[in-house]
Parts: sequence; C-alpha cells; structure tokens
Amino acid sequence: QVQLVESGGGLVQSGGSLRLSCAASGTVWRINSMGWYRQAPEKQRELVARITNGGSTNYADSVKGRFTISRDNGENTVYLHMNNLKSEDSAIYYCNLVEAVRGAAWGQGTQVTVSS
Repeated sequence: QVQLVESGGGLVQSGGSLRLSCAASGTVWRINSMGWYRQAPEKQRELVARITNGGSTNYADSVKGRFTISRDNGENTVYLHMNNLKSEDSAIYYCNLVEAVRGAAWGQGTQVTVSS
C-alpha cells in the first residue's frame, strides 16, 4: 500500500510563495500521475495541478502562470511551487497519486492560508 506524506503548507501573506512537497512511500507500482487538489471550506475538492509519468502537466485556470508542478521520479516525490499567492488560494491541499493497477491514493492534506 502506498503512503503519501505532504509538507510545506503554512501561513503566508498575499503575494508570497510556498512550496508543497509530497513523498510517496511503501509499495508503489507503476505511477500514471501525481498531482495536487485543494478544498476550501464549503467548496468541492478541485484539481490544482497534475503531472503524468511522461511529464505532461495540466493546471487549473485559476493558478496558471503562478503555480508550477514538478516531480522527482526517482524519489516518487511531487512538488507544487506556488507564487503570487492570493487569499482565494487558501485551502487544504491534498496530494494525489494514481497507479496503473490500484488507482488513486490520497495524502492527509496540508493547510495553506493566505492572509490579505
């Protein structure tokens, strides 16, 4: 079973930056993609960014040009570099991993709070 451990969340002022990290451990089979989702209070969980095993990326429109996702394949780690943060980026951010055989796994979540 795969475990996802997230780190890097916290409190930052509007316009600031944070980097989230997510490391996968345990028995990991072929990974199709890794990514980040977020959920704000009283809102549905939404995709923020995703990177496939081949390196293709996609982003939510609201974060394009501000967030960058990257991955260390050798370490099964994914990063989310967040720049020019806005108050509307405040949410719990969840790491997501999709394996070819076992499907999706989720991290526990890390809180990001952007103060205006």
